Amino acid sequence: MVRAFVWCAAVKDGEKKRILIGMSNTGGGHKASAEAIKAAFAERYGSKYEIFIVDLWKEHTPAPFNTLPDSYSFLVKNAFLWRFTYEVTNPRLIHVPYLSVIGSFVAAGVHGALDKYQPDLVVSVHPLMQHIPIRVMRERIRNGVMPPTNFATVVTDFTTCHNTWFCSGATRCFVPTEFCRQLAVSNGMDPDQLVMHGLPIRPAFSRPLPPRPKLRRSLGMDPSLPAVLLVGGGEGMGALEDTVEQLGRRLGDRCQVVVICGRNKRLQERLRARPQGPGHLPLVVCGFVDNIHEWMGACDTIITKAGPGTIAEALIAGLPILLNGNVPCQEEGNIPYVVDNRVGAFETRPDRIAGIIANWLLEGGPEQRIEFEAMGRRAKSLGRPKAVYQIVDDLAALADEPFFDFGPAVEALAGRRAATGAAPAVA
Repeated sequence: MVRAFVWCAAVKDGEKKRILIGMSNTGGGHKASAEAIKAAFAERYGSKYEIFIVDLWKEHTPAPFNTLPDSYSFLVKNAFLWRFTYEVTNPRLIHVPYLSVIGSFVAAGVHGALDKYQPDLVVSVHPLMQHIPIRVMRERIRNGVMPPTNFATVVTDFTTCHNTWFCSGATRCFVPTEFCRQLAVSNGMDPDQLVMHGLPIRPAFSRPLPPRPKLRRSLGMDPSLPAVLLVGGGEGMGALEDTVEQLGRRLGDRCQVVVICGRNKRLQERLRARPQGPGHLPLVVCGFVDNIHEWMGACDTIITKAGPGTIAEALIAGLPILLNGNVPCQEEGNIPYVVDNRVGAFETRPDRIAGIIANWLLEGGPEQRIEFEAMGRRAKSLGRPKAVYQIVDDLAALADEPFFDFGPAVEALAGRRAATGAAPAVA
C-alpha cells in the first residue's frame, strides 16, 4: 500500500495558483493540447489559475539539446532514421539511463524554469518531459528549495506511443484510451496513477454549431453539395495536390472539397489557380485556420493523416474518417483504431482515395449510404468532447490539494524523514 504524505502550507487568500505546462513543438499536437488545457482552465475557472505553456527543451536547455524540435522535423521526413531512433530508445532499459545521462546536462535549465515560474503544479504534454523534470523536482523538494508539488502527465498520443510517456514518478498520468492505459501499466505505472478521460481537445468542439446549411454559407461553401474536408496539417504536408486532382477527375462538380493547406502558401496559390465552374471540382482553399471545428461541422467526411488530435476532433464531429498516411511508429496504431471501430478507412493512393469518397457520397447506392451514416454515428459515440474539462478539473485538484499518494514529493519527503528519523503524517 502506498503511504500518502500531507504537507501543510499556508496559501494566501485570493492568490493565483501557478501551473507550468511543459511542451515542445515536435509536431503541432503537443502545443494544441497545451493550448486546449489552458483555454479550458480559463473557461472553467476564470483567472483563478495562471497557466504557463513553456517549451522546456528550446527555452531552458543548452545546445545541442535546445535543437530537439528542429531535429524532429528532419527525422520524421526520413522514415528510416525516425523509426530507428524511436525503436532504439523505446525500451525502459535504454531510455531511463539515457535520460538520466541527458539530465545531468540539462538539469540546471529545468531548475531555472522552476525558479522562474514557481509552479504549484507541473504538467507534461510531451513524451520527453517526464523523467528529467520529476528527477529535478524530487531533488528540490528533498532539499527544501521547492514545496511538495504534484506532477501530471497528459498523454497526447492516441494508441501506440513512446514508452517515455510513462514514468512511475508522476503523481497522475492521463491517458486517452484503454490501449494507452495498458501500455502505462506494462511500463511500471500503478493503475491508481492512471486516469482515462480522452484527449484534451479545444473547448470549441464541445459547443453547438449552427445548422449545416447556415454554417456552410458563412464559410463560403455551397449549402447543398456534399462536402469533403481535406487536411494537410500545419505544414500542408502529404499528397494534397494529387488527391485534389484525383477527386476532381472522379467527382467533377458533384461534390465540393475544402482543403486546409496550413502554412504551405505555394500549395494554396496552385490550388486557387485550378479551373472553376461547371464540370470542375468546387474548391474552398484555406491556409492555417483556428476554426477547424466549424469546417468539420460543415463537411460530410474528412481525409487526413492519422494524427491523434485530428482523429479525436473528427470523432467528436461525427465524421467518417479516411486516413491517407501516418507518422511512423506513434501514429501506426491509430489506423486499426479507426478501421476496427468501423468509423473510417485507410488508403494512401490518391486515385483510390477518390474512389472511396465517390462510393461514400455519390455512387454507393442505398446500402452504402446507410453504412456511411452509421459510420458517422459510431464516430460520434466514440468522441469525448468533455474530456478536456474533466482533465482540467483533475489538474485543478492536483494544484489545490496538498495531498500526495504518488509523485516526486513522496520519495523526496520519505528520504528527508528517513534522514531525520521523523515519522511521516499518513492521510
